[in-house]
Order: sequence, then C-alpha cells, then structure tokens
Amino acid sequence: MFLVGKGIPDHITSLPQTVLSTPFGQMLKPQLDSAMRGITQAPAAPAGISRTRPNNSARPLMNGQSSNSSNSINGAQFSAGTVHYATTLKKLDALLQSAKSSCAVIFFTSATCPPCKLVYPAYDELAAEAAGKAYLIKVDLSEAHEVGARYQVRATPTFVTFLRGQKESEWVGANEGQLRGNVRMLVQMAHPPHPHTQMILRTLQRHHRAITYAKTPPLEKLIAKLGSRGNDPAAIALKDFVATRGALGALEAPLPNLPNITSYIRDCLENRPVDVLFPVIDLLRCALVDSRVSGYFAGEPSNQTIAMTLRKIDSLAESCPYNLRIVTLHMACNLFTSPLLAKQLLQRNHLSSPLIQLVAFSLLDSSHPPIRVAAATLAFNIAAVNHVQRLDGKEDILSESAQVELAASLLEAVSREEESKDGLKGLLTAIGLLVYTAPREGELVEVCGALGAKTTVKGKKADGDDLENLVAEIEKVL
Repeated sequence: MFLVGKGIPDHITSLPQTVLSTPFGQMLKPQLDSAMRGITQAPAAPAGISRTRPNNSARPLMNGQSSNSSNSINGAQFSAGTVHYATTLKKLDALLQSAKSSCAVIFFTSATCPPCKLVYPAYDELAAEAAGKAYLIKVDLSEAHEVGARYQVRATPTFVTFLRGQKESEWVGANEGQLRGNVRMLVQMAHPPHPHTQMILRTLQRHHRAITYAKTPPLEKLIAKLGSRGNDPAAIALKDFVATRGALGALEAPLPNLPNITSYIRDCLENRPVDVLFPVIDLLRCALVDSRVSGYFAGEPSNQTIAMTLRKIDSLAESCPYNLRIVTLHMACNLFTSPLLAKQLLQRNHLSSPLIQLVAFSLLDSSHPPIRVAAATLAFNIAAVNHVQRLDGKEDILSESAQVELAASLLEAVSREEESKDGLKGLLTAIGLLVYTAPREGELVEVCGALGAKTTVKGKKADGDDLENLVAEIEKVL
C-alpha cells in the first residue's frame, strides 16, 4: 500500500511494540537488546569493568578507562586491567611506555568491521582477568589513521603484542580461542609464576585468620582502677557495652556513643598518668572484639585515636609498665577484627610505623615471655594480612622497608627465643608468611640472606617435633 502513496497502516507499524508489550515480549526483550547491541555498538562491558566515553564526543563508545589509575604519563591517567582507547600516536606511546616493564596488546579494529565486534566481550574479559599485569589497548583505524600507518595494518581485526617494550607477535582474525590463548600466554611470559607456588607448603599456601584476645576481665574492678575517671559517662557506656555483648551477644548490644568514647580515650592519653591508661586500653581491647567497633576506627579521620595510642606506648619505651605493654599488644591484635582497618594498619605509615616499632621493641623483652608471645602474635597478624594479598594475586600493602624491619626483628627474636614454644611458633610462621612469594630480587630476600635466616630457622628444628614441618616449609622458601 505504501508503494501507491497510502503509507504503512498503524496496526503494522505498531506491531513490534505491541508484541514487546505482551508478557512473552517482555521475556524476550533482554535477548533482543543483547542481539541488537552487537550490531549497533560495542557489547556491554562485563561486570567490574567501568565504561566512560572518550574525550571526543562524536566518537562511538567502545571502551573507556577506569578512574582507578595506576600510572600518570604526560598528564594522562592509565590503569592496567582496563581496555584503553588510543586515538593518537602520543596516547598509544604513553600506554606502551606504561607497559614497558610488563606487556601490552593492541587490538586494531574499525567501525565497519563486524567480525571485530565478535571478540569485543572476550577482549573486555581478558582485560579484567589481566588486571595489574597487562595493558589491553583498542585502536579504531577509522579515526586513528596515523597509528594504522605506523603499524601498517591492512586488515581488521589485527592484534599486536608487546613484551617488556619489544614487539612479541602479530596475528589477524576474530578467533576468540586464539585471542584468549595468546593473551594468557603473553601475561604468563611477562609474569612467570613464583617458584614458591610450585611447592607443596601446607601452612604457607593457605589463608590465615587473625588471632585476637577476647577474654573479658572483671569489669567492675577494671573501672575501679580508673578512680574518679571511672564515673565518666563514656567509661560507663563502654563498660556496659562490653558487659552486654559478653552476656547476650553482639545482636543484643547496641553500639555506645563512639565519638564520645574516642574523645574520652584521647583525653586520658594526653592528660592522665600512666597508671590510668591500663584500664582504658583494656576496655578498648574488649570493645574491639566487635567488628563494628573496629570498623568505626577505620572510618575515624586519620585513625587519630589508634595512632595516638600506639605512639604513646612507643614513647614510654623501657619505662612502659608490663601490664600496659601487654594489654596494648593484645589491643593491637584485636584491631584486625575489621578487614578494612587491618589493611589501613599496614598501608598507612602513621599506623604501620608505630605498630612495627611496638612489635620490634616487645620482641626483644628478655624478662617477660608473655610479652614476646603477644608481640609474635601481632607480627603474625601483620604478616598474614600482607600474605593474603599475595595469595589473591594483589600487590603487597605493607611497604618493603617495613617488611625488612619486621623480618629483621623476627629473626633476632627467633635466635634468642629459648623459653616459649608458642612464641617461637608465632615468630616462625610470621617469617614464613613474609617471605612466601616475596620478590626474588627484592630487599627482603636480600636481607634475609645477609642475616643468615635459613641457618637461624633450621637451628630451631630440635625444639620440638610439632615445629619440624613448619621449619621445613620455611627452609624451602628461604
């Protein structure tokens, strides 16, 4: 009918919408949208890959860059693990420079290349899979003519790979299996598996939970030690919270006013005598068993209360009373009940520095084995958090200098420890967790070698059959 000028009837033009309005049409709509997306634009990015429009607003959206950047070159922010859209030689060169110590893949595509679109989802997935290990780049030849000219690309899709700054290989075609295999092999060549991962190490190749100190003392006696400060509403609220949680459980114990309590703790640290600090920190230790409380301290500006507590005890050095030092070590162990705070303790220098100092000083206490055991436990917690990062394929969160300082203290303590088997086990495990999959050319491995770590650890085999397997594992990684 439209051929003779009468147009297409409304019941025909509205037919697609009518079908989509039915329950059956609504069920089909996601599949139809997905099918049409491959024709009209690049496929949607998999979950976990952000997508932002490139600077040129006329450019069709293909893949963007995440805001989580790891490199800055000539003012541009780049992040390994995201598909990057390069439109100029300058930007492409900057990306390849970022990948000079690892590897990169360039995917040459064009807006008029249907086969290219078939491998877009696989390329996005590979970018997420290779996060932190490779740079996956996409170049649209219909816009980036100068890039195509440099690499003499004559067909799309074309893939070019680079390993440590040098061209590795080139191939043409939308073969998803070939793409996945070649990219994974490239990443493995750039990041060969650490030799430790090829060993069988039952203790060092598993996740370890933090050790905490949850025992609640007689609270009325503890409050009495505060004297007049025990009547402060913040002290009473903290005591009542600990008592209720201990008796009825966390669900029946609403959080007290934590801002008031932190102000109270800081006031005691600044203005009260040392003998008042023990009950204050012991109450804090008991409260930190609850991850809601430790989580609050993770969100406190600059972690000021925890940082002030650690600095205060460190400043007392040898004059710190036995009970105050050991309760501070126990309190520090309980900080690890919050995964977020645990990471902050290692990442943030204003926390990690006094924490390592607390451990190092306490490990060398020759008069009090319980303090050495508590310090070994805290060292274990620190090493375990960093160890989990490595097991999960992520970067260390404890700086190498802090790892070296901690390892040196642990080795010295191992060589001296003759009384406490529990303390020795904690020390040895912490050393093993620090060294496992540590960079082979790094300072930590170098220092352990210089200090004779293997000999020191091996000398503890005779201290008990229960330590034999642990010592054997640590010998292997050293």
